[in-house]
Amino acid sequence: MDGDTWPARRRRAIAAHGAALERQRVAEAEQARRLVADFARQALARRLRPAPLTARAYHGRSTYRTGLHGWYLRPDRSIAVSTDGAFYVLTVAPRLRARLTGARVEPGDPRLIVGAGARDGESMPLGALLQRRLDAGDTWP
Repeated sequence: MDGDTWPARRRRAIAAHGAALERQRVAEAEQARRLVADFARQALARRLRPAPLTARAYHGRSTYRTGLHGWYLRPDRSIAVSTDGAFYVLTVAPRLRARLTGARVEPGDPRLIVGAGARDGESMPLGALLQRRLDAGDTWP
């Protein structure tokens, strides 16, 4: 009878809700990855010059080489797409070793709304942000 108790039903409902949220997150990330990969193909086809990508420390004062090349999506250089179509959030923990050897930044899962939950005016649909970057060409800030 334990399966019919209110706490058991609640646990099942919470688990089902969590699974649904995870499926939604995975589907959104897959759709966003396709947008990012398409952006990289278009940028290369348009011969946009990729730049060496740098990461900034969380406190914002130090920058680190990453060994990556690609295109920044925001003027503050906080997010970028590499030439191989991977999405990067370019913030890292400050480390002395990284100042000497460069920082290692792992690709992340892009979201369909970049900056969701941020201050007003800082969120934007990923597709619009990518198109804005393509339209700017090599004159991007």
